[in-house]
Amino acid sequence: MTQAEIKLCSLLLQEHFGEIVEKIGVHLIRTGSQPLRVIAHDTGTSLDQVKKALCVLIQHNLVIYQVHKRGVVEYEAQCSRVLRMLRYPRYIYTAKTLYSDTGELIVEELLLNGKMTMSAVVKKVADRLTETMEDGKTMDYSEVSNTFVRLADTHFVQRCPWVPVTENSDPGPPPPAPILIISEKDMYLVPKLSLIGKGKRRRSSDEDAAGEPKAKRPKHGTDNKEPIPDDGIYWQANLDRFHQHFRDQAIVSAVANRMDQTSSEIVRTMLRMSEITTPSTAPFTQPLSSNEIFRSLPVGYNISKQVLDQYLTLLADDPLEFVGKSGDSGGGMYVINLHKALGSLATATLESVVQERFGSRCARIFRLVLQKKHLEQKQVEDFAMIPAKEAKDMLYKMLSENFISLQVGCQ
Repeated sequence: MTQAEIKLCSLLLQEHFGEIVEKIGVHLIRTGSQPLRVIAHDTGTSLDQVKKALCVLIQHNLVIYQVHKRGVVEYEAQCSRVLRMLRYPRYIYTAKTLYSDTGELIVEELLLNGKMTMSAVVKKVADRLTETMEDGKTMDYSEVSNTFVRLADTHFVQRCPWVPVTENSDPGPPPPAPILIISEKDMYLVPKLSLIGKGKRRRSSDEDAAGEPKAKRPKHGTDNKEPIPDDGIYWQANLDRFHQHFRDQAIVSAVANRMDQTSSEIVRTMLRMSEITTPSTAPFTQPLSSNEIFRSLPVGYNISKQVLDQYLTLLADDPLEFVGKSGDSGGGMYVINLHKALGSLATATLESVVQERFGSRCARIFRLVLQKKHLEQKQVEDFAMIPAKEAKDMLYKMLSENFISLQVGCQ
């Protein structure tokens, strides 16, 4: 990890969690995994403060722990996860775009708190939405709960691993650290809760003075305190799913720029149909038939089945190969080549960077080297139609900036 990245992690941790958490987090980033007492000794921090700092970092998935054979627990910082804190505003804005203000606040609460139960999120979000409404209007818990279920159904939020319940037949000592597990089928399973109620507004100081004495009000809450219906079932934001959404949006935008809006809408529909069934690391989406795609097009998108088939054929024949044909059943089976699409997007970004930094002629040479893989200097001059001296200068510039590399051939 570079010094600039470590400094950025340090600033992020200090801004969000304070100096002590920042000291422990940066120490783990620099040194790697370490046990508790070594962390306390090396940082000059008391054991109690180190424990509290590690609790905060684990709560926000910024540190993981591992039990070794001798029972020693070591803690390790997740640097990439710390840097993702820079994208929190983008995650929240995406949730707002897809699921309105309610989705925005649900994701914001999960990001700010790390892990929360569904009932706690629903009540907190309902209260926050009620605060923004006109007097006399309130947000019902059921509305927030429905949005939470939609976020779980589309995998934008997921359950956290939990400690499995075991029978107390083994009287042996407890493990040095809990072992957390979760199965794939339970990861997005929403518990059946009957959350009945509405959001509450905060009482102002004037209302407190005019209303009941402050000493009386807490008693009502403690006498009728009910158990939490989903106690122990915690949820977190699924950041990988947000990244998958960003990738899909980039692919749709690239298709729209290369072809037209109808083509991009067809690709968007295919990605939406396979967003849950296709893992984020898969090279292709699940095969989809032409008939399935036609039925799943947005309501009011008036194109005939024949026109759809023509567009799919056009997309499959495009040199970029974003869409591929995998069979003929169901009017034709089509997939989106995710790896090919991402490779093309990365190539286009690289070409744009080279053009901005070195000019259009360097971009032409760079594009040639990308296409041909290996070229001698004389071949670069001939193919790019650039004078020898200029071609040599441009190749040296890109070589010195590590955009291209030199391979010495053997006689």
